[in-house]
Amino acid sequence: MTLIELVVVITLCGICAIFMSLFIVTPVDSYAAQAQRAGLVDAADAALRLLARDLRSALPNSVRVTTSGNVVALELLATIDGARYNDAGPLSNAALWLDFSTADAAFSTTVPFSQISLPFSSSTAFLSIYNVGVPGANAYALANVITPPGTTISITAGATPNAQLVTLSPAFQFSWGSPNKRVFLVSGPVSYLCDTSAGTLTRYTGYSVSATQPSSAAVLAAAGAVAGSVATNVGACTFTYTAGTAERVGMATLSLQLTSGGQSVQLLQQVHLVNAP
Repeated sequence: MTLIELVVVITLCGICAIFMSLFIVTPVDSYAAQAQRAGLVDAADAALRLLARDLRSALPNSVRVTTSGNVVALELLATIDGARYNDAGPLSNAALWLDFSTADAAFSTTVPFSQISLPFSSSTAFLSIYNVGVPGANAYALANVITPPGTTISITAGATPNAQLVTLSPAFQFSWGSPNKRVFLVSGPVSYLCDTSAGTLTRYTGYSVSATQPSSAAVLAAAGAVAGSVATNVGACTFTYTAGTAERVGMATLSLQLTSGGQSVQLLQQVHLVNAP
């Protein structure tokens, strides 16, 4: 084999390698891009599922949305459980009725709380009846339709499987009765902040209820909130809420766009909320 033949063979091999790389690089790049998009879709789907789960457990008429600069804020009052109260029991046991004409310290249920273990006692939870989200009947005001902070709520088993005894210390007067006799056990507020400038979606819990919706991490931190990251690489997000009426379902529309490595995905989810108080 001469030197010229060797050079020709090397050249031909190089040309073949170049053509082979053209056929290999494109599928490899496509696979990498597809894997990147799949990861973004999974992250966006997980974030929207968490948001939807919280929204479905929200106290009726407690969802509110606001936008401040690059931050979109969504807040709700999360419920632990719900039951139906007794307001017209046997005359021989009137102490178990829920009295709306005065402060009442004890009443029984006709449909029990089912998601808590008895006996239950808490001074950080709230009881809410007939929150319709309007002035005078807005749970964020911590009056009329919800027990004030620090109220000790105790729930024990009653004489029958459906009857549970609820006691309040101090006693509290609910202003209005629910048409369906619904009473909700509320754990407290939950906020989501979508900050497109920082590229983050963050969930906040454990802070105090406020009539004014918090729309920044600084305000939430000052209120004692605990932050948990939900998503990163957030390029855009849109949260909208249509309340409908107090007797019908509301609609939350959630749009989240994640961008990373030159790839971008956008997911949309709508959540129906039962607002009947």
